[in-house]
Formats: sequence, structure tokens, C-alpha cells
Amino acid sequence: MKHFGQKVELDGITFDSMKEAQFYLQFVKPSGKRFTCHENFEVLGKFEVGGYTQRGMFYRPDFVIYGPEGREHVYDVKTSLSSRGIDKGALLRFKLFARRYGLPVEVVVPTKNIFRMKLFGFTTQLQPAHPRKKRNGKVEIDHYHEFKSIDYDVKGIIGM
Repeated sequence: MKHFGQKVELDGITFDSMKEAQFYLQFVKPSGKRFTCHENFEVLGKFEVGGYTQRGMFYRPDFVIYGPEGREHVYDVKTSLSSRGIDKGALLRFKLFARRYGLPVEVVVPTKNIFRMKLFGFTTQLQPAHPRKKRNGKVEIDHYHEFKSIDYDVKGIIGM
């Protein structure tokens, strides 16, 4: 998937898009929590195939928020929670990250006063339903949470 975001520098951090910078200003920075931006995680190590080495796979979330017990949130900022905003390669990386590190990737879309957060890849629907009227008049149901700050427990949402 081709990305068209314009890089933005703020507080000495280079963000991949205005949406990322907006999420940082509205929610990450005011929280006062320790965080990293674009930290690199190996989600699949290199391995041998037919006598040749296959490269490993890495994932760089937009934000990782740390609390007293380690990682609290792993955020990936997108412009949409639909398949138009998230490609299949990203969904695979989210799943591999969750398997290896035991914490789901939270896809977020910041708006004026809140952000919408969606967890992908679970077999049970963990999030409340939100009906949305499409252009053709049909109603589509999407599942996500809305938050005003990053002070919530994602482990509580998934039952850990």
C-alpha cells in the first residue's frame, strides 16, 4: 500500500503524518507517560528454506506507551478503521506482534476531541457496535471504542 502522509517534525520527533502528530499532541504528550515513537520490533525471525536464509519480518508501531509494568499500549495511527485504511500486510504484522509480545496493536483514528480504537483479528467481538449510514442508504455496523485519553486498560478489554 502506498502512503501519502507528509512527514511532520514536532518536539524533536519526526512523525509520518499529520494524524500521527495530532494523536501525539492530543493524547500521548498530555498523558505524561513514557513512550517511544517508531520503535522497531522483530515479529518473525529469519529462517532457513532450502539451504538459503529467509529474512525476518519487523513491525514499527507509531507509538508504544510504557507504564510501571512495561508496555501498556501499542498504537498504530490510521486515517480510517476500514479496509481502505489498513492493508492486509499491516493486519498480518499486527497479529504477529500480538503473538510474539502478548499485547494487541490498537489501531486508532484521532478526531477533534476523541480517538476511535479498534482491535483486529479476534474471533469474538470485544468492542461495542456503532451503526453508520453509507452513501447508498444502507446501514453498516462497525465495532470500536471511543476514548478521550490513553488512560484505559486494553488488557481489561481483551480479558487478560
